[in-house]
Amino acid sequence: MMAIREAWHAGLFGRAHWGRNIAAGLVVGVVALPLAMAFAIASGVKPEQGLYTSIIAGLVVALFGGTRIQVVGPTGAFVVILAGITAQYGVEGLLMATVMAGIILILMGVAKLGGVLKFIPAPVIVGFTAGIGLVIFVSQWSAFFGIADVHGLRFHRTVAELVSSLPGLNIATTALGLLGLFLVLYGNRLPMMQRVPGPLLAMVVVTLVQVVFKFEGVATIASAFGEIPRALPQFALPGFSYDRVIELLPAAFTIAMLGAIESLLSAVVADGMAGTRHDSNQELIGQGLANVIAPLFNGFAATGAIARTATSFRNGANSPIAAIVHSFLLLAILLVLAPLAGQIPLTALAAILFVVAWNMSDVPRVMRMLRTAPRADVVVLVISFLLTVLVDLVVGVNAGVLLAMLLFLKRMSESVDVSANTADDLPEDLSAALPAGVQIYSIEGPFFFAAVDRLIHSLNYGEDTRALIIRLHSVPFMDMTGIEGLKDTIERLEKRNVRVILCEAKQNVLRKLVRAKLVERHQSLPRYFGKVASAIQACRSA
Repeated sequence: MMAIREAWHAGLFGRAHWGRNIAAGLVVGVVALPLAMAFAIASGVKPEQGLYTSIIAGLVVALFGGTRIQVVGPTGAFVVILAGITAQYGVEGLLMATVMAGIILILMGVAKLGGVLKFIPAPVIVGFTAGIGLVIFVSQWSAFFGIADVHGLRFHRTVAELVSSLPGLNIATTALGLLGLFLVLYGNRLPMMQRVPGPLLAMVVVTLVQVVFKFEGVATIASAFGEIPRALPQFALPGFSYDRVIELLPAAFTIAMLGAIESLLSAVVADGMAGTRHDSNQELIGQGLANVIAPLFNGFAATGAIARTATSFRNGANSPIAAIVHSFLLLAILLVLAPLAGQIPLTALAAILFVVAWNMSDVPRVMRMLRTAPRADVVVLVISFLLTVLVDLVVGVNAGVLLAMLLFLKRMSESVDVSANTADDLPEDLSAALPAGVQIYSIEGPFFFAAVDRLIHSLNYGEDTRALIIRLHSVPFMDMTGIEGLKDTIERLEKRNVRVILCEAKQNVLRKLVRAKLVERHQSLPRYFGKVASAIQACRSA
């Protein structure tokens, strides 16, 4: 169900809730202002495009999303991948990839794949998120210190080039950046500033200092990108073509997957704070619509923003009204105050992104996982982190997920136990009735392709063995490779004149055995019995 309908049925659109949601929307709109422009610049597009994205995507998800208090806009998680797409394909390529990603998200929601994304392991998410944070931090050095920017190099070479440029840093730019960094971190501790968001305070104060003193060599939004137009964004269709779509498909899929992960993580956080339950499939549809519509008005990729969603809730939000107000406030700022934004020094936005990068990296959580997680999970985390930083986000996420999947399969295969039943494992009347030359084995755990070898190496029979009874009562499921492995084992044993009897399978497993013709209803010598006692009796009668 759409969150706005749910909120309506819950009575949250009543006048008693207007005040708190409008107040929350105004606060989060103020918080979103510097972040939207900072993320846009870091993604390789103009600052006003960040505002367009926050306005349009925020409004669309508020109306069609599946989370009551979700606030959407450009986020730090997207910066690295979007900057790469912009550098390779240009701004129009970024807009096209975003539209395609939106379509993928809608299809995922319609196909009810929202729950599947919950299975991405935490070490992968923590690893690539920390990697993104480090890349964002390094990418802002040039703006923070006033040194030449570096493009097109691998991470280690970029760091080396930037470090070699540090002796030529601009003192005024760096000083303003340090002032902005201090205000972002500690501004709310200053007298009468407790309720002013740190990023907004840093942006305003650093801008005022630059306007008053006019330091030389300090880059501003106007000097780097021109004046921000005081007008509504114009509708325009990207120039799609078949070849272009095929070329951009990998980038679109990456945007879609990252957007889905981030938005659903934000939705889970929102549920934990507000005590609600989001609709993950509807959330994907809402996010998809936002990413289809925003690029048509010169916006770019957006997703659920955890920090802005948390800010909205802490200031009283309990319905989509807050996110709607946030969008309209940003629209009003764009139409009224846009020319003033041109005076904002880029170092102020870099200081804001330094703090965003630190919060994204979540160093305390990373260190805790490195200390306490199983060794295999630590390996997944470190590999995801290193590949994200040294290669790119796509490789980091894909390799992390693949490695985590392989480790999971290994653990699952190790959990499968094939053991011989002794007299102590059977009821007294059955153990006494067990004929000579008959052995009983139990398979415990899922019998799938990674566990077949466990059966082959666990069966221990001699020349005097004339029958094996295999109990399947603890097998929750069996895949085709498991069935084929079981069939090959049975055929090999029967060539040695060892009869194999299966028993006690669950109904879903038995249906698969019948479908594979491993168990047939009219065999002259039955291979399956519902109870182990019947199997033992069949061996006595043979």
